[in-house]
Amino acid sequence: MDAEAGVVGADQLPYYMNLLLLAYQSFGVVYGDLSTSPLYVYKSTFSGKLRQYQDEETVFGVLFLIFWTFTLIPLLKYVTIVLSADDNGEGGPFALYSLLCRHVKLSLLPNQQAADEELSTYYRNGFAPRNGSAPWLRRFLDKHKKMRTVLLLIVLCGASMVIGDGILTPAISVLSSMSGLQVRATGLEHRSVVLLSCILLVGLFALQHRGTQKVAFLFAPIVIIWLFSIGGIGLYNILHWNPNIYQALSPYYMVKFFRKTGKDGWIALGGILLSMTGSEAMFADLGHFTSASVRVAFVTVIYPCLILQYMGHAAFLSKNTFHMTTGFYDTIPEPVFWPVFVVATLAAVVGSQAVISATFSIVKQCHALGCFPRVKVVHTSRWIYGQIYIPEINWILMVLCVAVTVAFRDTTLIGNAYGIACMAVMLVTTFLMALIVIFVWQRNIIFALIFLAFFGSIEAVYLSSSLMKVPQGGWVPLVLAFIFMSVMYIWHYGLRRKYQFDLQNKVSMRSILSLGPSLGIVRVPGIGLIYTELVTGIPSIFSHFVTNLPAFHEVLVFLCVKSVPVPYVSPDERYLVGRIGPKEYRMYRCIVRYGYKDVQRDDDNFENMLVMSIAKFILMEAEDASSSASYDIANEGRMAVITTTDDAGSPLAIRDFSGLADSLTTRSSKSESLRSLQSSYEQEYPSVSRRRRVRFEVPEDDDMGQQVKDELMALVEAKHAGVAYIMGHSYIKARRSSSFLKKFAIDVGYSFLRKNCRGPSVTLHIPHISLIEVGMIYYV
Repeated sequence: MDAEAGVVGADQLPYYMNLLLLAYQSFGVVYGDLSTSPLYVYKSTFSGKLRQYQDEETVFGVLFLIFWTFTLIPLLKYVTIVLSADDNGEGGPFALYSLLCRHVKLSLLPNQQAADEELSTYYRNGFAPRNGSAPWLRRFLDKHKKMRTVLLLIVLCGASMVIGDGILTPAISVLSSMSGLQVRATGLEHRSVVLLSCILLVGLFALQHRGTQKVAFLFAPIVIIWLFSIGGIGLYNILHWNPNIYQALSPYYMVKFFRKTGKDGWIALGGILLSMTGSEAMFADLGHFTSASVRVAFVTVIYPCLILQYMGHAAFLSKNTFHMTTGFYDTIPEPVFWPVFVVATLAAVVGSQAVISATFSIVKQCHALGCFPRVKVVHTSRWIYGQIYIPEINWILMVLCVAVTVAFRDTTLIGNAYGIACMAVMLVTTFLMALIVIFVWQRNIIFALIFLAFFGSIEAVYLSSSLMKVPQGGWVPLVLAFIFMSVMYIWHYGLRRKYQFDLQNKVSMRSILSLGPSLGIVRVPGIGLIYTELVTGIPSIFSHFVTNLPAFHEVLVFLCVKSVPVPYVSPDERYLVGRIGPKEYRMYRCIVRYGYKDVQRDDDNFENMLVMSIAKFILMEAEDASSSASYDIANEGRMAVITTTDDAGSPLAIRDFSGLADSLTTRSSKSESLRSLQSSYEQEYPSVSRRRRVRFEVPEDDDMGQQVKDELMALVEAKHAGVAYIMGHSYIKARRSSSFLKKFAIDVGYSFLRKNCRGPSVTLHIPHISLIEVGMIYYV
């Protein structure tokens, strides 16, 4: 008995060590923003007409609202409930949306396949696909297609506000901390404080390329020291100024507060809500950590330290009401002022890290699900999955953040904007969570309505208070959200219209079969990879190419690189391979599936994996008894999942080849000039020449049929002859009969975004020396 307990304890020890390590790291990434809220909460709350009510009862009423707001939203809503709605460890508005897309089929892009539902990460553990607790609601969403668009717009609004947080959080955090200089250095001008804040902000964004893990290890000790410092200061102020401050937790003081202040007290809620800003980062940054580690850090350190600080600050103000309009730094005892100021400044810089990391995550999710233009995504950690850095977004955030700091120069105005952005994100999360309760957790709709009514009403009251301050800086997140929402929706709309055009104009299989095995043209050595977004059928680019060029490759692979609404796809489930036409046509379809958190690497050696996948499919098809039947068009959509990580049972032998590829004794369609050009290209781009060179060989296997051997030999010879990447270079234009709004969205908005974002060949890491682009005009 004791021996068994010892074994279990030994097995659990690494788990708890890893849990504590992740909880430690989360301080530097997730909680930086939430922990720096005391810098500006009371100052923003008493900055308006509430300064007219300088008495102890008003302070007690404000503390009651702060305490219960902080308890109900961050602790009860996020830590207890929302963190349980992760999408295989991922969080944020788009993670909830992807869960709904899988369980309710809400996606607007019609590229879903039945094979996607067989992915191991498609359905949550323990939740099989059923109609849920409200089948009538599911039927309503299926019948009214426009509701899917409305839901997408709601999600895009939440994503846009998260990006807005990435701009406003660094501005208010750093400016609030630096304003402490004016408390002791009274001769320092405010413009100097703004300049120092801008320098710190530029340095913070310049650090982002180092990666989340390194930033977390660097910043976590700072946040922990900051939390214990403010907790200790809060405890000191409670004991020194007003030990009876705990009485403020009674609802009696809330009633008296609103009776006395009325409308002024309601408007002051816009400052009180700043106490819970940063709570969304706990969920949005979940992919970097685990829900358990985030909970442990919050319950053991974050919550008690911040509650002590807010109570201590209120205790100080209750006996020093003339300090109501000043900030956090007046509550610090003079002997420890400068050490706390230094820690506060560093903690404010760290506070920005949480939302910047969340912004990178949300942009990556938007891009993977077809709602953001193509950007460069850098995977910053070789060991920790999902930690990314996006250079373009980083520098855009930096420029906008510095611009907001210079333009407003006041934390109260920035706080007005910040409050609207945070409350909008929280409301979107609450709405999506209500749908998650119904369709994913499959609970009774009553639970969803209670959740929506309780938390939604609290957040709606706070949002209504914030909206009163739109003229005083609150317009900024609304403008930013409108711009980002427009960009994301126009991009998604253009992609959707292009996909629908491809569906309507795809080539029929009967016309392909009528051409015969030669396809009516000369078949040259090599593999032709034809990129298409279609998961079924022959794309129109194929007929366009055949019409204009007299030759095609011996082996044709119609390749679709597709994003699935799951966080990641296992390498063993990534490749779907099928056949197009009879075997003598040598035509295949391959669908490569990625999740919205997967990052395509340059060193994946994609060509070799693709060839091996097709070879395994050929062998698998030969072993299937039904494969001996004649080709049937009705079986065109049948595809098989190919395991790429297991070399056992591989139909091809792989041998490393260290010499030049052109010295192989195989046929090649490349001329001497083209080979020389390729050699020059590899010298210019060493990453291409460093890729693993292998030679495939068909083993002598008596059990393998001659027809299978011939097909594998043709595949191997085609690979050694060279691979050409054929991609459509499309021009999307609206039809003349289209409405003005559609013409503007397609001809102006989508066209501008396509011209100024990264090209698909760059995103897919296609070598330019092997790329063939086919120009086409899409009239959508």
